[in-house]
Amino acid sequence: MIIDTHAHLLPQSTLEALRNLAKDFPSVDLIEKDEKFQLAFAGGEPTRPIMPKLRLFDPRQQFMASTGIDLQLPGGWLDSFGYEIPAEEGADWSRFLNEGMLADCRDRDGVIPLATVPMQSGKLAAQVLREAIKAGMPGAMIGTQPKGGHGNLDDPDLDPFWEMAAKLRVPIIIHPMFGSGDARLDDMQMMNAVGRVTDVSIAISRMLFTGHLTRFDGLVVVASTGGGALPYMLGRLERNHKAFPDQVVDPVEQFHKLYFDSIVFQPDVLRFLTAKVGVERIMLGSDYPFPIGDQDPRKVIETAGYSQAEVEAMLTGNARRIFGV
Repeated sequence: MIIDTHAHLLPQSTLEALRNLAKDFPSVDLIEKDEKFQLAFAGGEPTRPIMPKLRLFDPRQQFMASTGIDLQLPGGWLDSFGYEIPAEEGADWSRFLNEGMLADCRDRDGVIPLATVPMQSGKLAAQVLREAIKAGMPGAMIGTQPKGGHGNLDDPDLDPFWEMAAKLRVPIIIHPMFGSGDARLDDMQMMNAVGRVTDVSIAISRMLFTGHLTRFDGLVVVASTGGGALPYMLGRLERNHKAFPDQVVDPVEQFHKLYFDSIVFQPDVLRFLTAKVGVERIMLGSDYPFPIGDQDPRKVIETAGYSQAEVEAMLTGNARRIFGV
């Protein structure tokens, strides 16, 4: 069973249900025009249009069949997480998204969704995570900026969430968000090509420097997009600790507790990553349905010169063990 651990889902049925729930979510606007859908939160700018491949099951099934993927574990769509809205409403919004994904996937083969949680409140995120795991979701996908367009995952307010994730020992995928204050990323698709890598690298570096993976025993963190730039810059992070030991925690031991997806595209880059962390910490990912994702995700693993046992671990065994599927 080939398992894709990094994909995204926002079911059409969830959007249709939202039409009748305007009173329940006063900070959420559903925008429909010419069969296109967008969301807006707390009076902010509309999201990017919600791609049909993100909403509809048939294209997903075709992708999985064409790439030899048997099981997909999609998280939500980062633009839809609504971290900007008030915390209590945000918790109900996360529950609504989770219930929608579970309902849409219940009678479908090959798709088990991951939870969304309201990262604007650590206490509520912990509650929603516990509920989602009890409902059958095997982990969660979160964004890097818990206040929407800003914020840090090492914020002490989020400690209850990390405590709950460690207690439950369920994987938390840390995924970059779309947005940055750096105007150099505003053209040439630089936000996708570079900004995403920078975003996830910054977020997890802060967690390493604050000791989250040792403070919260049992925490299972998956660094998406192959860990961004973290594997390449680990020596620099270590040097920062040696230069300023009174300001940051040693990041190296914690780095080796992270898990990673395979979305690095080039076999020699994957070889570098596995040389740093071992094949037992790598899982197949596609980033379906986005163009920046890997359109042939098995290839980078299967052509990098690994043994059959190593290939099977990255395609199947590691995900079975970590996500419990």
